[in-house]
Amino acid sequence: MTAHVRFKQSDVKRAAAGAQDAGLTIAKIEIDPNGKIVIIPGTPKAEGIASEWQDLE
Repeated sequence: MTAHVRFKQSDVKRAAAGAQDAGLTIAKIEIDPNGKIVIIPGTPKAEGIASEWQDLE
């Protein structure tokens, strides 16, 4: 049995496009387990782009 889809890729694209159209630079996009999309404005941090598992290696 599969879980109900809480968000779609098109939802994330639409939210990101709306933020960019409003003049925001997107630092990060978070999606909670309920499907809530949160856009964090700012400049992306280079160290956050690496693997989140990097500290376990």
